[in-house]
Amino acid sequence: MTSINITFNSQQVQVQTGTSLREFVSTQIGKELDAESKAVDGSKLGVAAAVNGGVIPRSAWNATVLENGHSVELVTAAQGG
Repeated sequence: MTSINITFNSQQVQVQTGTSLREFVSTQIGKELDAESKAVDGSKLGVAAAVNGGVIPRSAWNATVLENGHSVELVTAAQGG
């Protein structure tokens, strides 16, 4: 299968063509996500994802397919302030 280049949190990475944002996030956080992008184990994710500077609602992660040149940012929520 062919791969594409994306920028992930300011680092160049390669992913397989056709990779959804849900699949990518799942790999990055090490948790299996269902079709609605919720953790299969029922735990809270505590992350937000943006593609090309726009936040993607979790409900759209499965339908968002990464393309060559996309910039993906994954932000983890932190308690405190």
